[in-house]
Amino acid sequence: MLDTNAEELSVELNRDIFLRNLLRELSGTLEDLVGLEEASGYISLVGQKIGDWLNTEYRREFQTQRLPVDKIARALVDLKARIEGGFELASLDDQKIVLTNTTCPFGDKVIGRKSLCMMTSTVFGTITAENNGYAKVVLNKTIAAGDGSCEVVVYLSPPTNGDALRGIEYYEG
Repeated sequence: MLDTNAEELSVELNRDIFLRNLLRELSGTLEDLVGLEEASGYISLVGQKIGDWLNTEYRREFQTQRLPVDKIARALVDLKARIEGGFELASLDDQKIVLTNTTCPFGDKVIGRKSLCMMTSTVFGTITAENNGYAKVVLNKTIAAGDGSCEVVVYLSPPTNGDALRGIEYYEG
């Protein structure tokens, strides 16, 4: 018979840790089975559904049918803060929203799982495109890739600089 009750053990386990590990292992398994590009595509499909859901929530809370660009930026920062990300608005102009991040919502479980970054790209792209008509998301730096922080540029119209060939485009509808 055991002398210690299971709940007295110092096992680092709660719902958050369990779900982060679950996502890490799911994304890693996908990357191993079908490759990074295909795994990113699958995660992108989930990200679009999450983006649609969050877009509906923010439109309702802001009491508008379309979010103006300043409210899009506020929503992107807010949604990440609510899931314990460290995103901040670095700059905002007529061409782009630039966000930086020091804390990934997936924590250290994201390191080496680049496909999970598609969640950020697709959620940001979906929300922006559904309100602006277009978005292109470029992930310049990511914690998953080992950069130590993230830099995400969300273009509001097709870029004409070097980012014209990088990133992922999103369209309304």
